[in-house]
Amino acid sequence: MVARIFRPAKTAMQSGQAKMKDWVLEYEPDKPREAEPLMGWTSNSDMKQQIRLHFETKEDAIDYAKRNGIAFRLFEPHPRGRSKKSYAENFKYGRIGSWTH
Repeated sequence: MVARIFRPAKTAMQSGQAKMKDWVLEYEPDKPREAEPLMGWTSNSDMKQQIRLHFETKEDAIDYAKRNGIAFRLFEPHPRGRSKKSYAENFKYGRIGSWTH
C-alpha cells in the first residue's frame, strides 16, 4: 500500500495560513469505494484510509515512512502566487471584465 506525503492547501473557508505548515502522511486507496446495496451509502473496507499522520517537517514524515517500511510518494507544495493590487485597480479604465454600473 502506497502512502502520500504532502502539505495540505488552505481550504476555501480559510483566509489565514493555519493548518498549512504541517506535513501529512495518508494512505492512498487500494480499491475504489462501492455503494452499499441496502442503504446506498458509499463504503470501503480499507481501514488504512482512516489514518492521517501529521509531522512538523517533510524529513520527519519521510523518515517515519522509511523506518516503518511504507512505500510513499512525495508531493511538493506549489508556491503561492500573489499579485500586488490596489483598491483603485477595481475602477481602472479598460480593465478585464465588464463594468456593471
